[in-house]
Amino acid sequence: MGRSRRTLPEELLLLALDPATGTTAQPQSLDLGLAGAQLVELALAGRIAPDGDRIAVVVPRPTGDPTLDCALELLRRRGAPVRAVHWIGGPRLGLRQTYLSHLERCGMVAAVPGQMCGVLPTTRYQATDTAISREIRARLDSAIRTGVPPDPRTAALAALAHAVGLGKHLYPGNEGRSSRSRLRDLIRHDPMGGLVAHAVMDVQNGAAAQPRRSPAPAGRQAATGVRAPAEPARGVPMQPHRGSMARLAAH
Repeated sequence: MGRSRRTLPEELLLLALDPATGTTAQPQSLDLGLAGAQLVELALAGRIAPDGDRIAVVVPRPTGDPTLDCALELLRRRGAPVRAVHWIGGPRLGLRQTYLSHLERCGMVAAVPGQMCGVLPTTRYQATDTAISREIRARLDSAIRTGVPPDPRTAALAALAHAVGLGKHLYPGNEGRSSRSRLRDLIRHDPMGGLVAHAVMDVQNGAAAQPRRSPAPAGRQAATGVRAPAEPARGVPMQPHRGSMARLAAH
């Protein structure tokens, strides 16, 4: 899976994990970001490519990562390229827990059982190898500090972090304002990351039904030029009513 053994969804999740509380920042938008990070990782692996504001499968061969391959197969079954906002806005319940469980199996986080309100069993997650989280954060800090165009993986990670609202988590307060602004600007350094990040923000803003105004192949231009009426965004992941990192104890 490229030069890093960690995938973008895993890196995004580690960035969002609060070391003090064991919960994730921006849990609802993070679910969208993880779905988007899968698309970028598949693009980096050469399995999919952008087609205007849509995603097309170009090489259906499995990557060897079960979670990514499941997403790749779902995209392949669509047949035609799918709009990024429709894919990201689709049901993704359990995706965050899937990646947390994977990080736990890899020894990157440890599950800490607890209780909510002294009754409901919960699980929080603490990073066990803080060097990994520091390395991921250092890549973003370097790109922000130096102004040197980052590699596509780091640029996409920055775009996704901005899209899901991690800026205030990573660079809080007035002193972090300029860093948040530069984090947002990194979105332009990776076309696929930018496409996905804008799709994540569009889903959050309820704009999934309206196509973005971006260049598209001539064959896809509408003959009439009339935009279809806006519809309510569909397929936005439902969030559980319990806490962001809570889960029922195993039966």
